Amino acid sequence: MIGASPATFYLHVHGHGDPIALATAIRAALAESKTPLGAGAPAPAQTAELDLDTGALDQAIGVKGKVDGGVYQFSVPRKDEITENGVPVPPAMGTAMVINFQPTGGGKAVITGDFVVTAPEVNPVLRALRENDIAVTAVHNHMLNETPRLFFVHFWANDDATKLANGLRVALNTTAVARS
Repeated sequence: MIGASPATFYLHVHGHGDPIALATAIRAALAESKTPLGAGAPAPAQTAELDLDTGALDQAIGVKGKVDGGVYQFSVPRKDEITENGVPVPPAMGTAMVINFQPTGGGKAVITGDFVVTAPEVNPVLRALRENDIAVTAVHNHMLNETPRLFFVHFWANDDATKLANGLRVALNTTAVARS
């Protein structure tokens, strides 16, 4: 996250085995990171209305978003099946493009998320994002033995929400997303 204070980093984990053992190991890692494990602050009130033209965002992205905690979210699945070691990995497990819009007032929003792309799609996505004033914050892998081989392109921007959505659509058009 660009400019976050304190500096914030993502650590992706992968595991296979007994769910209780996996959860115990993850909890131990979170404790080492000093991540608060209590109830935390209450989530912002769920509201159907945001200070955003969600209809315009839906049209630009090409799928209907949803409100979650004051953020307008999209999940755009790839059209190809993703497997890890021969086991299908559904979009809900991290193989869909994730796009989030947090309103910042006056029709503007901070956006962040990631594109899930194959090697031939990396440079076209990077180019489309940069040409639309959307910063690329990371390019990396989340899995080890997936088919097809995937790269995750994370992004961030703060500008007119509809302008950003149209820029994201340009990037989505360079990928093999499922069309509704």
